[in-house]
Amino acid sequence: MKTIALFLTFFLAVNSCEDMKDTTIEYNAMSRGFYLAIVVKNDSISVTQQRKDVAKTTKLSDSDIKEIANLVKEIDLEGVPDLKAPTEKRFYDGAAIATLKITRNGEEYESQAFDHGEPPAQLKKLTDKLMTFVPVTEE
Repeated sequence: MKTIALFLTFFLAVNSCEDMKDTTIEYNAMSRGFYLAIVVKNDSISVTQQRKDVAKTTKLSDSDIKEIANLVKEIDLEGVPDLKAPTEKRFYDGAAIATLKITRNGEEYESQAFDHGEPPAQLKKLTDKLMTFVPVTEE
């Protein structure tokens, strides 16, 4: 029984990593005084909060990898470039300009610019999940 449980755990862990094996997610948001870059690749996530900073890379847990992979699966990748931003604060410096690019199996799917914190509805769950990895800084 323990052998079966161990096998299933190993299989699920390997399978969840496979879901993200050929997928890279890049979220970028910037304005005059703000910069954020998040890159998810394989089993790690890199976050850069200042233009001159070195990215802080962290290994993702198996559950985070699986959750991100499932959120990507929910998105119609072919339709990402055509998604319209729900707000336009970035036009008057009311919000940082953000984009999301998903690269899967060598194909790139990049969104149009949208307001940081206000992505198109189809991208909201994924961008919200990515934001959970950004450390809160006190100013």
